[in-house]
Amino acid sequence: MTATFRTMNTLHSATPSLKELERVLDSCRMELKEIDEVWPNLYLGNIVIAHNKEELRRRGITHILNAAHAAWGSRGSQVFYGQEVHYYGIAAEDCIDFDLSIHFRPASEYIHKALSAPNGKILVHCILGKSRSAALVLAYLMSRQNFSLADAIERVLQQRAISPNRGFLKQLQDLDLELRYKISPCQLL
Repeated sequence: MTATFRTMNTLHSATPSLKELERVLDSCRMELKEIDEVWPNLYLGNIVIAHNKEELRRRGITHILNAAHAAWGSRGSQVFYGQEVHYYGIAAEDCIDFDLSIHFRPASEYIHKALSAPNGKILVHCILGKSRSAALVLAYLMSRQNFSLADAIERVLQQRAISPNRGFLKQLQDLDLELRYKISPCQLL
């Protein structure tokens, strides 16, 4: 992980290129698990853990954000989880042409609401828990926790192997630039 840290430190001053981002993501040699806590009470996981209601109950998960809603094999819905878990589904495709950025703000708001709830714990998942869901968690860390894209990736890679597809990385780059260069009304005075 020190190689990732050194590489990312050189990137903090500017939004990293896609090649730099991919190199850092590819350098992670961590084994992909069913679930990992990547931020306090914020978990990234796969569809297997998302369907294991007993394990979710044991971990105290109160909210689910399913980035593979309606995908083959996904049983996720409010009906499936009942009253115990709040559910939010996004029917995202894991392809480079899919515009996931339209979901960055609503997903970040949902994650923030979940974490603000008493004893709130949220699982964000897709099929494998490394592309669609990871991109949404990175967007949350950037927009609600004021991380740069490089810092958000570094933070998540400390806990979980992720690999957002190239299209999602480009959309996260655009978000990074938007957040970095946002002009507040006070700066205009």
